[in-house]
Amino acid sequence: MSTVQAARTVVFYLLLATSACIWGTLSVLIGPFLPFAQRARFITQAWCRLAVWLCKWVAGIDYREQGAEHIPQQPCVILAKHQSTWETFFLSARVAPLTQVLKRELLYVPFFGWAMAMVKPIAIDRSNPKAALKQLARRGDECLRAGAWVLIFPEGTRVPVGQMGKFSRGGAALAAHAGLPVLPVAHNAGRFWPKQGWSKTPGCIDVIYGPPLYAAGADSRSIAELNQRAEAWIAEQMARIDPPASQPATLGEQSLAR
Repeated sequence: MSTVQAARTVVFYLLLATSACIWGTLSVLIGPFLPFAQRARFITQAWCRLAVWLCKWVAGIDYREQGAEHIPQQPCVILAKHQSTWETFFLSARVAPLTQVLKRELLYVPFFGWAMAMVKPIAIDRSNPKAALKQLARRGDECLRAGAWVLIFPEGTRVPVGQMGKFSRGGAALAAHAGLPVLPVAHNAGRFWPKQGWSKTPGCIDVIYGPPLYAAGADSRSIAELNQRAEAWIAEQMARIDPPASQPATLGEQSLAR
């Protein structure tokens, strides 16, 4: 990473951290007086839009979307590829109100965690998978009924570039029982915002939305089949935009952000 890009990355993190402290404080003070939908837009969507903006204009990481016409008018379950922190910001800024599955420990982070707790995330204990699945089913259904999108990373953790993790059925089960579709989302953010380290590589992230996928029923076989279709679609897109290092670079890597 060049000296200039290193400096840009440092400035990006300083501005992001400062904005999180300021916005987190405002959210704790103002949030309790807002209805849930407005609170989610104020606390999560507005700040995440700022984070995506800083990423573009300070760190030099832009994005382009394909298939945005597939995004449903009504909230549903979003099943997204997980490579970095960027997609958490981006998808939270893209639709609202949105709740997401996250590690319970994140709610203890000063400012950021306090604000996140006010938008009713599905905070799970990853050390207890069975309890986490039950909580996802119960809280996820409540959120969908309340008109909120539910963002789930079915791989469970950030997966390195060029790899696919095993998909959990939790998101597919949630959608099937609610009679709603899953919206599959593929992207290659990890090539510009790596899973490990603090470095950032300028470029253009490809974000692709697939057609909404419905389960044939709410039985275990239908849920497994829906999950397999979502995983297969994302894997197919990732093979195109996120090939292993030995293969040619993606279009996004060849297009530096302005």
